[in-house]
Amino acid sequence: MDGTHANIKHWEERVDLAAAFRWTARLNMHEGVSNHFSFATSDDGTRFLINPNQVHFSRISASDMLELDANDPDVLKGPNAPDPTAWGLHGGLHRHCPHARCAMHVHSVHATVLACLQNSILPPLDQNAAMFFDRQVVDDNYGGLAFEEEGERCAQLFADPKKKVMIMGNHGIMVIGDTIAETFNRMYFFERACEVYIRALQTGQPLRILPDEIAAKTADEIENYPEQDVRHLAELKAILDKEGSDYAQ
Repeated sequence: MDGTHANIKHWEERVDLAAAFRWTARLNMHEGVSNHFSFATSDDGTRFLINPNQVHFSRISASDMLELDANDPDVLKGPNAPDPTAWGLHGGLHRHCPHARCAMHVHSVHATVLACLQNSILPPLDQNAAMFFDRQVVDDNYGGLAFEEEGERCAQLFADPKKKVMIMGNHGIMVIGDTIAETFNRMYFFERACEVYIRALQTGQPLRILPDEIAAKTADEIENYPEQDVRHLAELKAILDKEGSDYAQ
């Protein structure tokens, strides 16, 4: 950390979040200015970093992050108030799910297509999809924009710590994890797996779904694979640095 940022708390986490925002925009997985990522900064998870209100992912820098208290609704009244749906969804999550240290919500195209199908569970069609075997939960009760009540309802669906991806029916996805790198990596691969699944459905041909025992074995192997998530984000930051990006400012 240079002297310019010496007094800004959680600087490394801010930089990682900013890199995740920038790369999500580059992958066209953003939704204009409407989606949000958060990361818990307190031991109980109730204080968290989140992106500023309705700023495009491609412009977000480390110093832009808001730090909020999930138990203080008065943050919505301030001059630098967060997006109210970001507050509703992520505030509820960080109040009720301390295991959700990081949370990333997007309306990426293929994951949202999955969320619009009658059966919204991603089957273990390929190795990437097997990563999510028995690690998904589906919200079948979309109730409108994720203001306070809707956010509280969604948070209850993450009661099982093993479930790391919520397919939000008719909406998008919410991905959680212990670290920013882990959560971004999971979100990235879920979208990739959804794309393969949707394209496979488009062929109209029968699908070759992996047996449950192979899918479960593969999911465990990927979950324990060393450092892929850390190195993935590190490589993206290295690319951004080489390009002269201002994400870490």
